[in-house]
Amino acid sequence: MGGQGDPPLLQDLKLTILSSSVLHPSPPLERRSMFLSNIDQVLNFTVETIHFFAANPDFQSEIVVERLRSAVERVLLPYDFLAGRLKLEDEEGRLEIDCNSAGVEFLVAESKLKLDEIGELEYPNPAFRQLAAARAVKEGVKMEDQPLCSFQLTFFKCGGFALGISNNHVTFDGMSFKNFLQNLAYLAAAGHNNTLPTPPFTNRHLLSTRCPPRVTFPHPELFETPSSAMLELSPSTTTLNFKLLRLSAADISSLKLLSQPHSTRPTSFNVVVAHLWRCKSLSLSPDQDLKRTSMVLYAVDIRKKVSPPLPPEYTGNAVLTAYGAATVEDVGKGEFGKVVEAVAKGAERMENEYARSVIDWGTLHRGFPKGDMFVSSWWKLGFADVEFPWGKAVYVCPVAHPRKDIVLLFPSIGGVDKGVNVLVALPKEEMERFEEYFYKLLPTAE
Repeated sequence: MGGQGDPPLLQDLKLTILSSSVLHPSPPLERRSMFLSNIDQVLNFTVETIHFFAANPDFQSEIVVERLRSAVERVLLPYDFLAGRLKLEDEEGRLEIDCNSAGVEFLVAESKLKLDEIGELEYPNPAFRQLAAARAVKEGVKMEDQPLCSFQLTFFKCGGFALGISNNHVTFDGMSFKNFLQNLAYLAAAGHNNTLPTPPFTNRHLLSTRCPPRVTFPHPELFETPSSAMLELSPSTTTLNFKLLRLSAADISSLKLLSQPHSTRPTSFNVVVAHLWRCKSLSLSPDQDLKRTSMVLYAVDIRKKVSPPLPPEYTGNAVLTAYGAATVEDVGKGEFGKVVEAVAKGAERMENEYARSVIDWGTLHRGFPKGDMFVSSWWKLGFADVEFPWGKAVYVCPVAHPRKDIVLLFPSIGGVDKGVNVLVALPKEEMERFEEYFYKLLPTAE
């Protein structure tokens, strides 16, 4: 079981920006408009990832900068939409990408600190945002002038460095971002031509609405909003506490055993989500309605679930929100295995007709997922497995943002013991109860 203490967090990484430029596809490309699916439409917010690399004596900072700069310019040819800008289509007010070669931001910075002085890498310090070209999202700048992707290289005194990538979620889901990283790493290697190992498939019409749209299932996991195209996911205004909680491989194995005999699908993911859902239900206020239906949400890749299947290289967002539902009382105090089964049913119902029904619902109603908790899993995406010329990342983590009831799962450094890190953001009192139950309800707890 992971430790419960919080490490001290640096607030200032002592950065100096050495250079800032805008990179464009070379040679220039023909301008076009890129259709965005209903799934893309509701993901108009920024995702920031930090990739930490150890020092490599064969790759001094100047070489890394030049290799990466060249790779970015070349990768923008097949990924032309990255250098574009969001715009609203006139007729229906839908978002689309104007592939106008406006470019991506490329920053180079240095820190006065060594890599081992910035704190525990596994703990997503909000200050790590300083490493992710967050300056690209400028207050007061119109949507059509905002870069969709930015890169920042930050070099530390020890020779180690961080690659921060800031991108609008309309550009990639987790799988297509992993493919993008592999292509970028390939181009950064000396002597390679522009033939990519995994060329992107960018036709997002494969996930367009049926004509006419048909909603063939009830969708309690969604709620309608007046104008989804212009609504962005904003940080919570409530004061939130961050906690990094850890589950070891032994903890996960014990949760699988606890789920028997009531669950036939006790995967690592299912039991972890069920455990978090149970903690969430028990940590709510004491006067809650125990008979109220509680829902836990999580993303499911639909590339292989729709018919015909999407190509593995499909670039964009091919994930939909699955849900588990049960009463608050059953989640908190019922058989754990039944909670695991409720989680598993979410992915089980996500077959072709259900997925198409969700997409069509988005055309008719324009809305967002709703639930008690959304679990976003970076656990097994494999970003740290990508081999750059200077080696694999020591660690890859998301930048923490204060969004209540969104829980992040991500791996430990090097995949040590195959456990999982859990990042939770909740109000103080609710967090205290959540953390107490998180460890108390583990079968390995004494």
